Amino acid sequence: MNNLTLLYAFLGGAIVGAGAAVLFAPEKGEDVRQRIKTMLRKKGICCSDSEIDALVEQLTTEIDD
Repeated sequence: MNNLTLLYAFLGGAIVGAGAAVLFAPEKGEDVRQRIKTMLRKKGICCSDSEIDALVEQLTTEIDD
């Protein structure tokens, strides 16, 4: 396994893990979505509410599989 593949595997696992932590946190969905949007904006990524909803849905689907 080359270093780039290992890096991608690590980053993918970190993203899924962070998504799971956020989704299973004892907060209302609206608050979680707002936190996700705020974190992404701090990183320079602008997302609409519908894009955040799609991201949460995708993470939920990946976690359930």
